[in-house]
Amino acid sequence: MHNLLVLGDQDSVYVAGNLQRGGKNTAASDHAWAVTRAVAADAVRAGWDRAAFLQVMLDGPYKAGQYARTLQHRRGYDKAAAWLQRAWDGARQYVRSTDFLATRQDFHAALTSFRARIERTPWKGVTSKTDLRNLITRMDICARAGSWDHTVSERDLAERMGCSRTTAHNSNQRLLAARLLRRLDSGSPTEGARWMLISPVPSMTSHHWSTPKRPKAGGVMSGPEVRQPDTGADIDSRTAGQLMHLDAFAHHGFGSSGLAVMAALAEQDGQSLTDLQASASISRPTAYRQLRKLKELGLVHHEGELYRLSPIALEGTGTATNECADPVADWTDVAQRLGTAGTAERRRRHHEAQRIYWRHQQARLAERRRTTCRTSLPHPAVALPQYVHVNGCAIEPATGRVIEGLFVASDGRWIWDDNHGKYMRRNLQDPFGCRCDE
Repeated sequence: MHNLLVLGDQDSVYVAGNLQRGGKNTAASDHAWAVTRAVAADAVRAGWDRAAFLQVMLDGPYKAGQYARTLQHRRGYDKAAAWLQRAWDGARQYVRSTDFLATRQDFHAALTSFRARIERTPWKGVTSKTDLRNLITRMDICARAGSWDHTVSERDLAERMGCSRTTAHNSNQRLLAARLLRRLDSGSPTEGARWMLISPVPSMTSHHWSTPKRPKAGGVMSGPEVRQPDTGADIDSRTAGQLMHLDAFAHHGFGSSGLAVMAALAEQDGQSLTDLQASASISRPTAYRQLRKLKELGLVHHEGELYRLSPIALEGTGTATNECADPVADWTDVAQRLGTAGTAERRRRHHEAQRIYWRHQQARLAERRRTTCRTSLPHPAVALPQYVHVNGCAIEPATGRVIEGLFVASDGRWIWDDNHGKYMRRNLQDPFGCRCDE
């Protein structure tokens, strides 16, 4: 927020989707209103009063207050102060309606609410399920970091997600466009980029959002019952986070749809085909295909209309049934039968080779820069050997012509001989037109 106040919205985070109250606005005023509201919200949290906010925005040389100062110049102080007053009132009302993250426990409570919404959101299609993998990975990283800000490189993210680097990069771009993710910096040659996961949940105590398993008494999510619209989607994101990097859930194995089926059955075991379509957000043919593969490996049992996981299916161990005479022993066995064994290892080796090449290139460029800094250019008055004739005259290396009157002094620098003044005017017109007398 300090960078937003001083430098302005350099990354165009607040460009789209904001309208000032009272009617339609141009793109410039729309953007300025969003930036001003963001600065006002942070000022309210920092304990400022309205007078201090107006003074900083109107009297300070900060980029965030440029629109307000322009409004003051065009329409007067009262109009600019009223515009800032509306931003201040709206920001203060918003801050009062949300929960401030003062402790680490508050953050984990907010993260739990964010995870609950992600689990209850239908992620339909291959790209959407890739974005779901991305969000689950980032939630696990944020849980260990204790903050929405986290550091991860694209290669590390791809290995955690169980996909290629290009797929992870495209997923990041979609999440950035959806305003669920923000890039704080591009990283360095030795560290990954810094990101911020954005939670769309406005409040922990809101009656419109909560967990699908209901609040638990005395826990971080204890609170009132919810009135959240039921979309039917319901998966266990922690189970998905533990399984998605395995070879069995690579692109040509179970894939993201098989991962969604496993996560849905881990959240609520014993579902019908129709229930799995909604909870895993997959189509009916995809559900049939994935369930058939899971039954053939002994990971899923079919009892009437219900599908259930085998007792230790989450560890990759199947159980013998009428449809599976040879159940799998572990996830490595599953990957071998699906033909995806070694995918993660090959990806890690490829990424490690890229990292080694990158470090080699950085070291080579650093050495080149050091060599350039150490090599000092000679003084312009110093005579270089290729320009000096054996008798001390100055010559042009390409043609061998001698410049009359130009010699090398005892200190190795160029000097004009005053006795050859008659040649100086001639040399200005044709500096290489004559040769010195032997």
